[in-house]
Amino acid sequence: MQDITEPQESVNSVSGGWDNTAKRRLTNRTTVASAVGMAATGLVDLIVTLITRSVSLLDDAMHNLPEVFARTTAGAGVVVSRVPRWLGRHWMLVVLFGLGTGLRVLTVLAYQPAILYIDSFDYLDNIHALRPDGLRPIGYDLILNLLLPLGGLRAVAIAQHLLGLGIMGVIYLLLLRHGVRRWLAALATAPTLLDAYQVQIEHNIMSDVWFQTLLVVIVWVLTWQESPRLWHATSAGALIGFAVIVRLVGLTLLVPTTAYLLVTKAPSGRRTSWWRKGLLATAMTAGFAVLVAGYAGYYRAATGVWGISGASGGVLYGRAAVIADCQQLPVGTVERAVCPTQPRGQRFGVDYYVHDPASPAMTVALPPGDSIHAVQSSFARMVFTHQPLDLAMAIGKDFLKGFRPLRLDAVNDVPVQRWQFQTSYPYWENQELVRARALELGGVPISVNRALAGLLRSYQLMIGYTPGPLLGLGLVTGLLGGVRIHSTHRFRIHAAGLLISGLGITVLITAAAFEFSWRYQLPGVTLLPIAGALGVTALSRPPRMPGPRRKLNPALQPFPDPADTATMCTFTQTEADKPFAPVVVIIAAYNEENGIGAVLAAVPPTSCGLPLDTLVIADGCTDATANVARHHGARVCELANNRGQGAALRLGYALARHGGAQYIVTTDADGQYNMAELPLLLQPLIDNEADFVTGSRTLGRQETSDAVRRLGVRVFATLASTLTRQQLTDTSFGFRAMKAEVTETVTLRQAQYQASELLLGVISHGYRVLEQPMTILARAAGQTKKGNNVIYGIRYAWVLVTTWTRESRTRRKQPGRLPPTVE
Repeated sequence: MQDITEPQESVNSVSGGWDNTAKRRLTNRTTVASAVGMAATGLVDLIVTLITRSVSLLDDAMHNLPEVFARTTAGAGVVVSRVPRWLGRHWMLVVLFGLGTGLRVLTVLAYQPAILYIDSFDYLDNIHALRPDGLRPIGYDLILNLLLPLGGLRAVAIAQHLLGLGIMGVIYLLLLRHGVRRWLAALATAPTLLDAYQVQIEHNIMSDVWFQTLLVVIVWVLTWQESPRLWHATSAGALIGFAVIVRLVGLTLLVPTTAYLLVTKAPSGRRTSWWRKGLLATAMTAGFAVLVAGYAGYYRAATGVWGISGASGGVLYGRAAVIADCQQLPVGTVERAVCPTQPRGQRFGVDYYVHDPASPAMTVALPPGDSIHAVQSSFARMVFTHQPLDLAMAIGKDFLKGFRPLRLDAVNDVPVQRWQFQTSYPYWENQELVRARALELGGVPISVNRALAGLLRSYQLMIGYTPGPLLGLGLVTGLLGGVRIHSTHRFRIHAAGLLISGLGITVLITAAAFEFSWRYQLPGVTLLPIAGALGVTALSRPPRMPGPRRKLNPALQPFPDPADTATMCTFTQTEADKPFAPVVVIIAAYNEENGIGAVLAAVPPTSCGLPLDTLVIADGCTDATANVARHHGARVCELANNRGQGAALRLGYALARHGGAQYIVTTDADGQYNMAELPLLLQPLIDNEADFVTGSRTLGRQETSDAVRRLGVRVFATLASTLTRQQLTDTSFGFRAMKAEVTETVTLRQAQYQASELLLGVISHGYRVLEQPMTILARAAGQTKKGNNVIYGIRYAWVLVTTWTRESRTRRKQPGRLPPTVE
């Protein structure tokens, strides 16, 4: 037994050594993998930080630019005062829109009646027959039938230019709805507005701008609302089907749009389920199938066979001919006969093999009964089956070409000059044919204004195009913004960014599967900047559901401003000068219908022996907040426009004072404060131990989980304590009480950061301030409107410093003023 056991132990020992070595190797690999993962995460975090800081600086600069401009044009105050307010808010878009309109006007004047490319005649020759068996579907032919009677080719060109400007408007509104900053949304429209290749293609009798419009409308239908409903999905599917009829490249659009429906969330109040997502995807597919199947039926009625395009075999043949290894094709077959004889590295481009009369497919002698389209399709299937890697590499290479810095020709590419403005009319077909068709379709002869054409060409070649790396950056940022946050199901801006990025990738790859052309990159010029703007927004500020863009409120005018006066008059007339109770609880609410009911229900009728009234300031609400408040017995003052919490509370203070209130309490409409703690605020005021009492989550308890905000509370409290030389622990607690006279003495100018301004103003005027330990609860409903942690914190600190500086300057100007006393 010992002879057997000892060798077994020896084997175990050796085996244990091998196991230990394997474990060490596995540990090392795990360590390396972890290091790589941490490095990648660190890189992403660095990118996000850089984007956040850069956007913050740009946001502040763009926000202050109109004010600087106004100061520098003070001499023209009368003129400036007449400019509509919206013009000042959207000044960058107005400038870009003016430049884009100017480019299009110059183009219309430079080339009369329009530019007729080679493909234009395929469309024009088919507007009456509407034969579906050509290279292109008849969607654009149908559009031409509607537009040509309105003014011929010139009317078509003008309509397409207007369509290009319309795309800009839809993009801008859509981005604002998703919370994108105005200046960033305007910049996202710049490529569509100012890219000379875009303007040139709009002046061509071509289908491209209509396809781009359909792409933008599809995005609008799916992302405008909080969540797409059944009719949204069906409509989007029908639009995709029509896009296919306009340009075949739309066939693959169903892939990213269906994926979007599978990751999006249900509307508020409804449960997200795979059943519902499947229903939406089915509805979209049905809408798509109705259009495409209907067109395929029309194709069959006209040709006797099912189909969408009559030349799909030629398209596939061109791509296959460039990469085909002829040795893999059976000898003696017609497929081998149409394979190019040149070595693969010396062959022509896709365009040559599809269209040139000298192409092997055009010169081959076919056996009786064989169709050239069938032979081309068979050849392509053989090549793609045997050479999938070569196919993928060829498509990937052409896809990446669109992100080159300069718009130059590569070997065998479709010449870029076809999409450039020429100083003479670009006759791509027989001159007499072009002139005759131009006169026939509108009665306008061909003409060129050489001076304007030269100006447009110089602009296009020098600066008038969107650099490829910028489009690539938009794509990467859109994808990063979509996948960076793992709550895509909750926050729609991430899903919208992924949808638009996916549409851009899909369209560009599908086009590259045919061949590379700078013309085929124009959908990316429209889509990728949108994706980039959404990505930057998702990375640099808290995401939110689509909704009206809340602007950054400027400093308030001295009280009362015209809006305050009008609102107070309306409230007084409505309430018939009904006095308030000694204690008034004021709640400023903006679209809080889901949470304010519970808050109002918790307000007691009396506290510390005094009766209470509740006053809700509905700050430009677009939901049922005011109705819910009235239903719970609160008195409601409605502001016509959203002005910010500071403006709403300042107005509420005045209404309470004039209504006879002795004490004013403020709380929020989101249910984060415990109304049972109200006596802690009121009793020190009643006992005349303080003039202003505020709660403190630092002294008490907080249920919020945001570590950054917890840290911010302590940092700002330290800053405020340093400024005021008074111990403070919480400068932003919204549950507070004060003697009514206090609110009339303090200067209030902040629309958003009113809590810190009020607190420091109270201290600066010598009032007695007391902090009480209180609780801040988790938000019961709604979403925070404070914004990005970093940006919000910087602005909050700035308000602390500037408020204290302003009040200190006021004290120095009035050295003999004594602190007020409140009996």
